[in-house]
Amino acid sequence: MKIDRLIAIIIILLDRKTIRGKVLADRFEVSLRTIYRDIDTINLAGIPVVATPGVKGGFGIMDEYKVDKNVFTATELATLLMGLSSISPMLTGKDTAGTFAKIKSLIPAGQADEIELRSNQISIDLQPWIGNGNLPMALVKDALNRQVVLAFRYADRAGKPSVRSIEPYRLILKESHWYIYGFCLARQNFRLFKLSRMTDLEVMNETFTLRDLPPPVAEFRRRMTDRRITVKLLVRQSIKERVLEYCGSERMEACGEDQWTVTNTRTNQGVL
Repeated sequence: MKIDRLIAIIIILLDRKTIRGKVLADRFEVSLRTIYRDIDTINLAGIPVVATPGVKGGFGIMDEYKVDKNVFTATELATLLMGLSSISPMLTGKDTAGTFAKIKSLIPAGQADEIELRSNQISIDLQPWIGNGNLPMALVKDALNRQVVLAFRYADRAGKPSVRSIEPYRLILKESHWYIYGFCLARQNFRLFKLSRMTDLEVMNETFTLRDLPPPVAEFRRRMTDRRITVKLLVRQSIKERVLEYCGSERMEACGEDQWTVTNTRTNQGVL
C-alpha cells in the first residue's frame, strides 16, 4: 500500500542523513518516478525533504525537523509502546501501524532489546474473556472524525427503547464499558450513551458546529452520585474471588465458616 511505503520512507529518511532515490526504488520494488512522486507527497504533508547533489548526495529531511533519538529515555519509549499496544485491539490496523513504526524509529541502536522487554512487562487487554465484544467502534470513530451526526436506536438501563440522533464528541472507557459523549438533539443537552445499548447505527451526512464541551468526568460523577446506595452482601466461598475483584479484601469480614459479609457503595439499577 502507498501509505505504508510513505511511512517507511519517512522512517528511513529520519534514520539516515541522505539516501539515493535509486536505493529507495530498489528497496520498495517500484520505479524511480514513483519514488519522486512519494517524495513530493511527503513534502506536501509538511515534512521538508531536500535533495542534495553529488556522489554522496540524495534525499534527506532537514536536520532541524528531525527528532533527537535521545529525547526519550528507554523507559519513556517502553511506556509509549506499552500504552499503544493496550489500545490497538480497539482501533484499526491503519490507525496504529504508522504510529508504532514512528515510535520504534526513535529507539537508539543497542537499546531495542531492553525497550522490548520493558514494554512487555505490563499487558492491558481491554477485550472481554467471553463473547465477541463487537462494539460499533468503527462507525462511532467515523462520525467523530468527520464531525457528523450519528443516529441510532438506544435502550436505557430499564430497557426502554428510543431513537436518538447526537453530535458525537468523545469516546470514553469507564469501568470496562465504552460510552459516547455527545449532544443529544432530542434532549438538547449533552448525554452519555453506552455503546453496548446502541443498535442500528447510521452515520449521517449532516455536519455540525462544535459546541462548548462540558467535562464528561464531571457528568459521570454527578450521575453516579445521584444513584449511589450502600449494600451489604453475604458472600459464600464459591463467589468470593469474583467479589474481591469489585470490593477488595478490606471491605470483607468473616462471619462463619466459608462465608463473609461485604459492605460497599454501588450504583442502583446497574451502571448507567
